[in-house]
Amino acid sequence: MSANLAATIDLGVLPSEIDGGLMSRAAIGLVVLATDQTMEHEFRALVRLPGVAFYEARVLNDADITPETLRAIGPRIAPGADLILPGIPLDVVAFGCTSASMLLGEDAVFAEIRKVRPNVACTTPVTGALAAFRALGARGIGLLTPYAPQINESLVRYFNGRGVNIAAVATFDRRDDLEAARISVASIEAAVQRMAAAPGVDAIFVSCTSLRVAEAVAGLERRLGVPVTSSNHAMAWHCLRLAGIDDALPAAGRLFERPIV
Repeated sequence: MSANLAATIDLGVLPSEIDGGLMSRAAIGLVVLATDQTMEHEFRALVRLPGVAFYEARVLNDADITPETLRAIGPRIAPGADLILPGIPLDVVAFGCTSASMLLGEDAVFAEIRKVRPNVACTTPVTGALAAFRALGARGIGLLTPYAPQINESLVRYFNGRGVNIAAVATFDRRDDLEAARISVASIEAAVQRMAAAPGVDAIFVSCTSLRVAEAVAGLERRLGVPVTSSNHAMAWHCLRLAGIDDALPAAGRLFERPIV
């Protein structure tokens, strides 16, 4: 035996306790598109609550945003959700694609998630947005997206079909998801300001999990005087509320002070 090994003191097995870990209050699963550069960052920037943890899995998608590529994501949702902490209960599972949620339908997305997570609470950016509009008492929505005009038309029809008045709509027309994530925050803020001035608009929804706006929401609201939310912003709030986390987070904007209604 070497001199160094002989001098090592073995303290044996020490006592340890098991606590609730990072997820002592809530475990939230996120199904994230492979091309998404923004969603995980914004969730963690918005929600900094001890005991609330987010866990992600990525699903294959095409960077080119078309109805065909969006439909192709559907069968990949369940396998993606199945990769999130196998064997550990989750409070909520969120699917992170606004346009695919609209095109596939929220119920179809939830059915895919529940193939592997039966009875779990589910949300999507569209689901979160609808809940946010109710919580904010919004009557006329300004809708800003990076999508092709045909996808915008479908999104407007979808919201109208759910009783939401889209008072104004605009797009950056950036059809490559890798480009959408690089639209500058300044460009988004300028577009939101223009939309807020449109007649009939009393709230703004910035659609697409790739767009970087969540951290700018509180500042925009102070300047414009209308509530602002986005795909990531609304879905993060909805995840918290579905998980039973009712903490008010005023630094994240008006929505994060509201309960689900």
